[in-house]
Amino acid sequence: MTKPNGSLPLIDEKAAIERVMTLMAICGKSCEEGTVVGHITSELLHAGVPKSAILVDGVNKKSPAGGEVGNLIVSLPGTVRAPRRLLMAHLDTVPLCVGSKPVRKGKEITSADPETALGGDDRSGATVVLTAILEIIRQGLSHPPLTLFWPVQEEIGLYGARYVSLPKLGNPKLCFNWDGGSAATACIGATGAYDLTIDLAGIASHAGVHPEGGVSAIGIAGLTVADLHQNGWHGLIVKGKHSGTSNIGIIGGGEATNVVTPYVKLRAEVRSHDPAFRKRLVEEFRSAFERAACSVKNDAGRAGRLRFEASLKYESFRLKESEPAVQAALGAIRAVGLDPTTRFSNGGLDANWLSARGLPTVTLGSGQQDVHTVNETLNIPDFLNGCRIGLLLATGA
Repeated sequence: MTKPNGSLPLIDEKAAIERVMTLMAICGKSCEEGTVVGHITSELLHAGVPKSAILVDGVNKKSPAGGEVGNLIVSLPGTVRAPRRLLMAHLDTVPLCVGSKPVRKGKEITSADPETALGGDDRSGATVVLTAILEIIRQGLSHPPLTLFWPVQEEIGLYGARYVSLPKLGNPKLCFNWDGGSAATACIGATGAYDLTIDLAGIASHAGVHPEGGVSAIGIAGLTVADLHQNGWHGLIVKGKHSGTSNIGIIGGGEATNVVTPYVKLRAEVRSHDPAFRKRLVEEFRSAFERAACSVKNDAGRAGRLRFEASLKYESFRLKESEPAVQAALGAIRAVGLDPTTRFSNGGLDANWLSARGLPTVTLGSGQQDVHTVNETLNIPDFLNGCRIGLLLATGA
C-alpha cells in the first residue's frame, strides 16, 4: 500500500453511495438510456451546471441499433489555464440489470432481486464522473477545461463512442474512462475484434425419400466447426508467438426433420491484440467454410454455397506508460494510497474507439465485480477510491 500524498481527496461518501444506488436502480439497457440521461441532466442542472453546457447528441441516429437517446456530453471552461480533460463512463447496462434493486450489505452493494444483475457496469463509472463535477461545484475547486462524456450503447457494440462527433468533445488532451473493478488498476490497452456473419445455402430435398438429392447446410456447418477445432482455430488460439480467440456463438436453420436443411446462418467473432493475426483468423474461418461448402455435394454433383461477411467491431490499442494520460492516472492512484498496476483487456472498451480516433484513453476501475451475472456486486471501498481518483483527475491535482 502506497502512503497517500497528504490527505485523501475530500468527497461526500454518503452522497456518492446514495447516488450510485439510485443510478443502478434506473432501468436503462442499451438503446433505452433515456431515463438515466434525464436523471443525470437534472442532477447537473440542480447543481448549477448551465443548461447551455449540456448536450444530448444524435448519435442514436447514426447507430445501427437506433435507440431512444444519444450521448450525454457536458463541456465546461476551466478556472485555470491547462489542457482540456475528458472524463467518461457508459450509461447502458446489459438486459439482466433491468429491475435491479440495490441494497447495501457491509462493504458491498448487491441486488436484492436474485434474478437480476446489479448494474454496477457501468453505473458505478457514470457515478464517478458525475461525483467529480458535483464535488468540484460543491467545494468550489479549481479545474482545467472539462468534458464529461456519458456514451450510450457500449454493451452492444461501443456505438456511442464509435460514432460520437469528435468536435463535440472539445479536443481533450487527457482522457479517462471508468469501467472496471479495482481502483488500483489502469487498463492501457485492449484487444480488437471482427464480427463474422456466414450464410450457408444447401439444397433442400426429402430426407426420407431422396436424401441424396439434397445438400445439408447443417452438414456444411458441422464440417467447418470440426475443421476449425482440429486445426486449432476455434476457442483459445496460439500459433507460435501469436494468439487470439474465436467463437461461433449463434447458429440457426432448418424447419423440419424430414427436409435436408437448405439454409443455416451463423454468427461468430475473432479477437486478437495483433491486427495482422486477427485478419488471419478471419481468413482461416473463411477458408474453412469454403472447403466445407465445396466438399458437400448431392448425387448430381451440386455443392453448397456461402456468403461470408467480416466487419470490424473495434480496433485494438496499446498505450505506452509514458503517455501523459497514463502517467496522470497512475499518479492519481498513488495519491489515494494505492499501488498502481496496469493491464491489457481481452474485451472491448469505449476506450478502443476513442484511442483509435486519436484520443488515447485510460480505463480505470470503479468497484465492479462479477459483472453481467446475478452475482454482481459493487465493492464500496473501490468505488469510493474511484470517486477520489476521478476528482483528482478532474481537478488536475
